[in-house]
Amino acid sequence: MSDHTWDMHDSGSEGAEILRVLGAICLVCAIGLLIYLTYGFIAKVDAVSLFVGCALLAVFVALFTYLLVSPDPLRSGYTERSLAVASEMLEDIRDGLTYEGALSICQRLLSETHAMTVAVTDTESVLASAGSLASDFPPGSPIHTPATHYAIEHGIAQSFTHGVYASPETGRTSEIPAGIVAPLRVRDTSIGALKFYFHHARDVDRTQYALASGYAELISTQLAIHELERQDELVARAELRALQAQINPHFLFNTLNTIAALTRTDPLRARGLLREFATFYRSTLDTSGSLIPVSREIAQTKRYLLFERARFGDDRIIDEMDIAEGAEDALVPAFVIQPLVENAVRHAMRDEGPLHIRVSVQLTGDDVIDIEVVDDGVGMDAGTADRLFARTLGPAEADQSQSGGAGIAMHNIHERIKRFYGPRSSARAVSKPGSGTTVTLHLDLRGSIFA
Repeated sequence: MSDHTWDMHDSGSEGAEILRVLGAICLVCAIGLLIYLTYGFIAKVDAVSLFVGCALLAVFVALFTYLLVSPDPLRSGYTERSLAVASEMLEDIRDGLTYEGALSICQRLLSETHAMTVAVTDTESVLASAGSLASDFPPGSPIHTPATHYAIEHGIAQSFTHGVYASPETGRTSEIPAGIVAPLRVRDTSIGALKFYFHHARDVDRTQYALASGYAELISTQLAIHELERQDELVARAELRALQAQINPHFLFNTLNTIAALTRTDPLRARGLLREFATFYRSTLDTSGSLIPVSREIAQTKRYLLFERARFGDDRIIDEMDIAEGAEDALVPAFVIQPLVENAVRHAMRDEGPLHIRVSVQLTGDDVIDIEVVDDGVGMDAGTADRLFARTLGPAEADQSQSGGAGIAMHNIHERIKRFYGPRSSARAVSKPGSGTTVTLHLDLRGSIFA
């Protein structure tokens, strides 16, 4: 078997080849008619024959001129078809280079090239194949051609001729007259190859090489995008786990002290609080999933308020939950509402009088979730409110984050929203000293990494 880097021959595209053939036919016919007409005028052929000859000459000249200067319709149709196939192929691998995606790619490209077999491999074995030799290259069979190993190792497309392959699965010896192998690369690292096997060595021309290389580039680009999305999802999940595992020691000790005090004055209430406290922290530390129903996040928030009312008094915190119909089952990142309520309790309570907290979750169609936490507490100045979700915390917020305060929690919520839902989502706070604070989370599901 011989293999080499492809030498770019001047064979042109398939569409251009058709145009050249048709143009040549028209030119030959036009020359023949011109000779006939010249002879007819000299030999004084009848007028009807001369008229017909002139008409045909005009038709062939017009066709030749059109094919020579206006090949765009054929080329445009060919381009549109190629783009449509490329778009469909990108959908096949949006979940990465899986067996199902690789098989769909092979089946699509088989009809778009002159290949008798199309295969997709990883760095060691075949993922999927389609065509007349597919049974000789089942999923999991090892890579056998030196051209494939070279293409993967060096990241350079290769062609080969006169290949013979003995299938270890069937024992059948298969002749591979010619082939093209294009590497699939992500971040300058080869992760596999796209392979085309042809019936004849003459089929391996500039067009087929360009198609193989172009489709390999498209697949590589989509795989790179998938890798970036996967990395974003992993980072988002890691941030969630870090936030869920972050236990505020002040809240922990205060709640346990409150329960301990109630064991003497109200043992039944203390027992109930202890059960709820165990459920609260079990849910906080649960990292089984990154997205949970709104109803679960609200239940966690209510448990938190249960402990704080036991600590400060039932009349010091009055909450209202306004959950729109259908919003209970909407999925949101875990641990986004309760920290907002905790921030209000810790920093908005006045020395006297109750703190009113209203939590609202509204849906806009199937694409947008708006979460709002409003309190009527002490409020804050506009600068502090603007920095609440900012990347760079001010000195006061930094001090809070160092001591387990709300600053780092707010910042973490903002970062997770951006990672989960993209730039169209947002977190903002509006406040004024003495007039309370409104925190709004705008979650646009159309940009979600889980969409």
